[in-house]
Amino acid sequence: MISFYRRFSTISVLSVALAAVAIFAAACGGDDDDTPATATQGAASPAASASANASTAPAAYPVKVTDQLGRSVEIKAKPKVIVAVSPTAVEMVYAAGGTVAGRSASVDFPEAAKAAKEVGTAYQPNFEEILALKPDLVVADAVIQAQPTLRKPFEDLPVPVIFTGADSVQKVIDGLTLMGQVLDSKATTDKVIANINTAKEDAKKALAGKNISAVALIMDRDQTLYAAKPSSYAGDILAQLGITNPAASQPDSGPFPGYTTLPPEKMVQFDPEYIFAITPAPPPAPRLATLIPQIPPFKGLKAVTNKKVVDTNLELFLQAPGPRVAEAFKAVAAAVNAAP
Repeated sequence: MISFYRRFSTISVLSVALAAVAIFAAACGGDDDDTPATATQGAASPAASASANASTAPAAYPVKVTDQLGRSVEIKAKPKVIVAVSPTAVEMVYAAGGTVAGRSASVDFPEAAKAAKEVGTAYQPNFEEILALKPDLVVADAVIQAQPTLRKPFEDLPVPVIFTGADSVQKVIDGLTLMGQVLDSKATTDKVIANINTAKEDAKKALAGKNISAVALIMDRDQTLYAAKPSSYAGDILAQLGITNPAASQPDSGPFPGYTTLPPEKMVQFDPEYIFAITPAPPPAPRLATLIPQIPPFKGLKAVTNKKVVDTNLELFLQAPGPRVAEAFKAVAAAVNAAP
C-alpha cells in the first residue's frame, strides 16, 4: 500500500496532461443492559436505588480492546489528548465524538481537524512531534502503517497506540466499533454505523432493477489504467450496491493491491455502462474523467457515448476510506440516476 500512495503523490502533472492520449493511441492504433428492576420485599427509596446503581455500575475504564491488527491494548482512562496519523484515523476519531491534537499533514476533513498540529505524514510520521504533544492515545492506520518499518516505531511509543483503518466497507464498521470502545462512545458510533447502513440500503433501492455494469479506474504516472476489484475499497463500494464489475474476475496485477491492470483492448471488451474515474493527482493535473473520452479506442464505449464517465471524489473512494462511505454510496446512486 505504501507504493500505492507514494506513486500517485509523485505523478507528473505535465506528463499526464501531454502523454495520456498519445500512449493509448499508440497502444490501440491510433487509466449498552438495563437490568429490569425485580420485585423485592419493601420498596427502596428512589435515592437509595440510585445510590445502589451508582455503586454497582461498571466503570468505563480501564478497558482492553483488540485493535484492527489483532493487538490487545489497555486504555486506562478516557483519552483526552489524541494524535491520529492518517486521514482515515482522524475521521474515525471525530466520528466517535473525539478530537485530535495532532494529525498527519494531508488531513483536511473534518474542518475542525485542520487546527491540530501536523506531525509529519502518514508515511513519514514525526515521532518527536507526536511525543511533544504528550498524547494519552495515538491512533495509527491499520492499512498504511501495518508494514513493519512503520508499525514498530508506533508500537515502541510509551503511550497506548491503536491501529484502525479501512480497505473495505466492513473494515469501516469494525473501525467505528473499535473507536466507540476506546472513547466510550458506543451510542455515537452506533448512529454513524446505522447511517452508513441506511445510505447503502437507500442506494441499493435507487439502483434496483437497473442491472448496471461499471468500473472504477485510476491511472498512474505512466498513464497505465487500473480497475478496482471487489478486494479494493472502491471496488467493494460497487459490490456492496450490487453493481456488476467486469474487472472483478481479473487477476491482481500491477503494484496496487485490489486492482488489475486494464489494457485498452480489455476496456473495450468490457464496455461498461459507467466509468467512475478517480484522479489521484492534485490540480492542475487533468481529470481522468476528461482524458478518457479523448482516447481514440474509448470513444465508442457506452459510458462515453452516453456521458456516463463520472468524475469521482478522490477522498471518498481512495484517499480517506472511512465513515464518509455513506456519502460514497449516495454519490454512486446519484451518478447512476443523473440525467445524461
